[in-house]
Amino acid sequence: MDKYDSYEITEEQWKRIQPLLPPEYTGKKGRPRKDNRTMLNGMLWMNHSGAQWRQLPLRYGPWQSVYARFIKWRDDGIWERIFSELNTEADTENLRMDSTCVKVHESSNGGEKKRE
Repeated sequence: MDKYDSYEITEEQWKRIQPLLPPEYTGKKGRPRKDNRTMLNGMLWMNHSGAQWRQLPLRYGPWQSVYARFIKWRDDGIWERIFSELNTEADTENLRMDSTCVKVHESSNGGEKKRE
């Protein structure tokens, strides 16, 4: 098992979201584009690792290409469609929330506010 495998999309997930992605072959002249699955896996690696774009492993292609496609998909609303599709059957049994990022107003504890 490769050390990157845990970051990559599963075959089942890929089958569900592949139709939501733009076509890989546009018929334009020039160098062929890297396939969507490789690029998506590179984006997932970035998300999971927390690394800088320049640290993206070469197996996913040049970081500039992965970044450019990430931004294009963001601007075109593709990420929203992907998340909506994968969220339809989400396993919510093991959800967790980190309390360090939740801010609650001091009077929201359910008790009466003391006035002096």
